[in-house]
Amino acid sequence: MFQEKFISNESFDRKNKYKTNDQSCPKGTVAILRQRSETESLHLDTVDQFGHHFAAMDAFADESIYRGAQADISIHNLTLQNNKYSKSQIWLENGPPGELNSIQVGWAVHPRVYGDSATRLTIYWTGDGYKKTGCYNTECPGFIIITRKPSIGSIFKQSSVYGDKPVTFTPQVVQEFDYVDIYKQPAFQHPLLKHHKIPFAAMDAFADEKNGPPGELNSIQVGWAGFFGNWALTVDDEIIGYWPGELFTHLNKGASRVRFGGNTFISPDGISPPMGNGHDPIYDYERSSSFLHVKLTNDKYQSIEAETLMGVADSKCFKLMNRDYTNETGKSFSFGGRGGRCGF
Repeated sequence: MFQEKFISNESFDRKNKYKTNDQSCPKGTVAILRQRSETESLHLDTVDQFGHHFAAMDAFADESIYRGAQADISIHNLTLQNNKYSKSQIWLENGPPGELNSIQVGWAVHPRVYGDSATRLTIYWTGDGYKKTGCYNTECPGFIIITRKPSIGSIFKQSSVYGDKPVTFTPQVVQEFDYVDIYKQPAFQHPLLKHHKIPFAAMDAFADEKNGPPGELNSIQVGWAGFFGNWALTVDDEIIGYWPGELFTHLNKGASRVRFGGNTFISPDGISPPMGNGHDPIYDYERSSSFLHVKLTNDKYQSIEAETLMGVADSKCFKLMNRDYTNETGKSFSFGGRGGRCGF
């Protein structure tokens, strides 16, 4: 899960590429972030930890594997300079370091990618330990968008205010199973289908046209919904798209490790940016950055509370606070810090 290293004299103008857009795409089309031909793709090519700091909770599969993960992640605004970043996200991974398969989703403040210091919905993947494959968002072929709403790379409209109730969003990544038998299960009651409109092209099903146009089905009468081991991304109950299973050599078997938490990258002067909300976590949720309702999907495709997590905080600058389970917050923890000279 190690990230890119930056060179101090690099300059990227990406502001025009990631403009905020509240409009949906015309029917029959999807949102694709346009990559300007003169800008290089942001492939990650480092396999060491130099300059990276984590404050996170890890879940390791013992004898089985995980098929997905989700959490309510508090959203925060940070001000960063170029060649730094700060992220709060979920990692799903499998494979040895040199062949690491990794899917990442959350929010990031990343001036090098976006050209500004806004907090944006950000995804990433690699299929070979950050060597030749993988990229942010849709910078390279890989993640397939199926929604008409241009959300990947977009600025969050709201963020948490210190001392007020936290503003959260809920990303979920689930490895799709082979088939959903619609005869045996009411339409859209399955967690991958409930509350969603499924693109007709992604399905092998028979439908009554009175229930919706061919491009979008509001209900399924008979047949099968076909899924083929892809990793689907849902944000706040909206299916955004998926990573095809063929991108991966190890994640196609499931995730052996899931990580929830924060990650920062230092500037060349050795100063780390803030993480989370930029404050050390305390007991008060309204003054902490947090992951709430942290859940895993087990090998039986059951959503379970992430009860056993191992904390990882590799710097004096950033802290973790594990919290007791409550009905209001589920399994949760808080994390973050101000950054500074945190070491390497």
